[in-house]
Amino acid sequence: MLDVKRDAPGGPEAAVALPDHPDDLRQYCRQLLAELRDKTQLIEQLTHELALFRRYLYGRRSERLELDPAQLLLEFASWLKAQQATPPAEAAPSAAEPAPAPRPRAGHGRRPLPAGLPRRRVEHALPDEQCTCQVCGARLVKIGEETSEQLDYQPASLFVTEHVRFKYACPGCEESVVTSPLPAQPIDKGRPGPGLLAQVVTAKYADHLPLNRQVDILARHGVELSRQTLCDWVAAAADLLQPIYADLRAGVLGSRVIHTDDTTVPVQDSTRTQTRDGRLWVYVGDGEPADIVYDYTPTRSRAGPIAFLGDFRGYLQADAYAGYDALYATGRVIEVGCWAHARRYFWEAKATDAPRALTALSVIQALYRVEAEAKALDPDARRARRQAEARPVLERFRPWLDEQVGVVLPKSPIGEAVTYARAQWTALTRYLEDGALAIDNNAAERALRRVVTGRKNWLFCGSDVGGTRAAILYSVVATCKAHGVDPWAYLRDVLERIPTHPNRRRAELLPRAWNAARAAHP
Repeated sequence: MLDVKRDAPGGPEAAVALPDHPDDLRQYCRQLLAELRDKTQLIEQLTHELALFRRYLYGRRSERLELDPAQLLLEFASWLKAQQATPPAEAAPSAAEPAPAPRPRAGHGRRPLPAGLPRRRVEHALPDEQCTCQVCGARLVKIGEETSEQLDYQPASLFVTEHVRFKYACPGCEESVVTSPLPAQPIDKGRPGPGLLAQVVTAKYADHLPLNRQVDILARHGVELSRQTLCDWVAAAADLLQPIYADLRAGVLGSRVIHTDDTTVPVQDSTRTQTRDGRLWVYVGDGEPADIVYDYTPTRSRAGPIAFLGDFRGYLQADAYAGYDALYATGRVIEVGCWAHARRYFWEAKATDAPRALTALSVIQALYRVEAEAKALDPDARRARRQAEARPVLERFRPWLDEQVGVVLPKSPIGEAVTYARAQWTALTRYLEDGALAIDNNAAERALRRVVTGRKNWLFCGSDVGGTRAAILYSVVATCKAHGVDPWAYLRDVLERIPTHPNRRRAELLPRAWNAARAAHP
């Protein structure tokens, strides 16, 4: 090992005694370069983590680029010119190209209040002493009226429904006594009516209001209930809706394209002093509007999606989670990548390698511009548009990615972004094949957002069974919202009908069919 003195006195130049022999000097330079490379990589990593932390605390979460796309593509255009003697005209947009027309701004002013809201007329007449004309002294006569509307609110009200059953007896023998039957209830011999049961479920899974806060709200109305009572009601509602959940799942599995993603859910465990992480998976079908189904698993094992998807055949749009690989290996499931995930890697690398990151982001922005213009087209026309405009961009982007491999550090943020895009290239470009496919998996991420928002309020699930029930109720509420259905109105009606509804007509209770029936018979 080369021995080099580092603490010699005499200032910075004399602090290190350089070796005299050329071979020793070369070895010393190699050591310095290796140390410099390690420290540079560490500095980049720490700078990247610091930028993420500062953005998390103070910055905006959006990945939208505020710079001119023409400016972002300059770096990419210069690379293309170096690769080709005569670059094609479409290699990069000209800096003189006019900026796209700004979107029309939404109109200002008050929106009219919904016509369906009940109106309470409050009349304001002139006092009698002011009904005399100040000019001639004649009596004023009412000739019209002016109406101004004010939106008001009164707290929701609780009421008691008295189910009165009459008794009948035989006046002859006085032996037979018959009582009229009590209609089937959502909870047999339970206190909550279908409206209250629907409110508890809607408040928790649509409005993210945990049960302990609902207990306080009910107490303000004079009704004292325990949190455990509300837990039992939620469990009963989930059990009643289990058949509808099964039908929603079957409908999603019948889709040609499914979007999926997952997120953690803290779960209480009696064998531990702290919560552990369970998983909620979301599966979004390809209907318009789509049905949404959640599934709970105790871990993130690949057994979860394999068990849920079963014999599904079609496209699966997801992130790069390796647990899906067993599904892709069957040949029945075709992987579709997510450009939003790829963009996120480059966005996070912008703080440490802005030129390369902005080059990649400008290309991805061009792909999304094609999608925005083709959004209103039918699938065949959308596919043709992608082949004509997006494919050439991707064909120029792939060589640029390959060239970066020998330039960037593999463990640096930009290196990880390049590695992800190259490893997922086949899946990322598959959306070009079919106009029914999306460029990203944002449909699943939006569906998971309600779980993430609720998790900040209710904090954890009480058990794995509670996680499964949460998946059922989230599925029903999310599908209602996707179809523009008021979750409370739907649950109020379905929870009342489902105990006696014929099983062969169960499809009538699905949110899609329920909404269609209401539209046909308002």
